[in-house]
Amino acid sequence: MKLKTLGMTAAAVAVAAGAGGKATSGDVNSVWYARQRKPSYQPPAQVFPIVWPLLYTDIALVSADAIDGLSQEGDQQAARGFWAALAVNLGLNASWSWVFFNRHRAGLAALTAAALTASSADLTRRAVAVNGGRAAPLAAYPAWCAFATVLSTHIWWLNRR
Repeated sequence: MKLKTLGMTAAAVAVAAGAGGKATSGDVNSVWYARQRKPSYQPPAQVFPIVWPLLYTDIALVSADAIDGLSQEGDQQAARGFWAALAVNLGLNASWSWVFFNRHRAGLAALTAAALTASSADLTRRAVAVNGGRAAPLAAYPAWCAFATVLSTHIWWLNRR
């Protein structure tokens, strides 16, 4: 994997993480979220700042490895396609936080999480097609997003009016 590619995927991931994090900051958002009814399987708050940095690191590393693998194979079109899929994925990733925490639209957030799950599964499929087992750790990302979809949907259901 080339350091330049890793730097670019890491920067893209950092932008998405920063944009999503900006949406979750502020007392108004924490008060709103605290008032929401949540299912019993809601993870403790301490889990999220552990899980997300690990997933973001995984996304950057596996994506860079896949993009470089495609480039080394001479398949520039597939490498551009991977970049596009990564951009869509990171856009969905950041937008979930804005829809849920900033706009308080739990139903739309559940739909966004479902789209993110599908996008994450596609990103994983693309990476595995290039690098096989080396890309397997990325499967944790769509699994977590699927859990987030179930959780978002349940929170919406519990708090619908």
